[in-house]
Amino acid sequence: MSIDLASAMAVAAIAMAIPLLYAALGELLSEKAGIINIGLEGFILLGAFTSFAVAHSSGSNLAGVGAAIIVGVVVAAGFAFLVVRCAANQIVVGTALNLFAVGATGVLYRAMFGVTGSVLTVEGSPLLRIPLLADLPVVGEALFHRTLLLYVCFALVPACAFLLARTRVGLEIRMAGENPRAAAAQGVDVARVRALALVACGVLGALGGAYLALDYTHTFVEGMSAGRGFIALAIVIVGRRWASGILIASLLFGGVTALQFHFQALAFDVPFQFFLVLPYAATLLLLAISAGDTNAPASLGK
Repeated sequence: MSIDLASAMAVAAIAMAIPLLYAALGELLSEKAGIINIGLEGFILLGAFTSFAVAHSSGSNLAGVGAAIIVGVVVAAGFAFLVVRCAANQIVVGTALNLFAVGATGVLYRAMFGVTGSVLTVEGSPLLRIPLLADLPVVGEALFHRTLLLYVCFALVPACAFLLARTRVGLEIRMAGENPRAAAAQGVDVARVRALALVACGVLGALGGAYLALDYTHTFVEGMSAGRGFIALAIVIVGRRWASGILIASLLFGGVTALQFHFQALAFDVPFQFFLVLPYAATLLLLAISAGDTNAPASLGK
């Protein structure tokens, strides 16, 4: 494999990994607090649509990202109200959110932009080049000549690890997920901790959607999340609910997705649907391999 091809593969793999990593880090915080947020797919889709719609209307990608964050907060707050305050079934609420996101984004897109038959685009976010590091072979262009959202995403990995392992807030999150009754006896407001963890999850999921729409595709297409929310759920399990493990798993899934595009470009005498299924087949395979102790909180989903 040539250096140029390896560099292109690295760029594609990391670009595909970022939405997954954003969503998976959000799910990590949510699950550590004891809540399964199966609505990640909905958060990604809502973040993608909102960021694109605002960026296209205002001409500012930064405004689009800000709008995606606001939508993430509002929708996640509603999610938290239902599952934390009203004790609604977490799986049912998450599934309803996913269905709502698919319908709402489709209807709003057609209401705002109509059925034009052409693809509407926005200008991509500016690339920020880190001197010297960007000149490294293979990984230089992929890691050190990218957009701000990519750098923020990678910075969140050690930040989440430090938050959960070394801070009082992280301790309260883990207590809420392991034994909420004992946490409440120690003066922890379990409902507040879980609600805030869900809001953080919603914001990170929406940021993953914003990256997908603004920095990767520069457009919005109905259903463009394409199962990434569910892959992010699998990444949390495969990564053993550790931030570092989630980073590795996200890069692995991103690499598999980039590889299927490369295989299609090689024009093998194989139906292209075979290559499209590769990321999802890899998800099932790794979940099967990872069966057993997944470091799940004792009160997860309860």
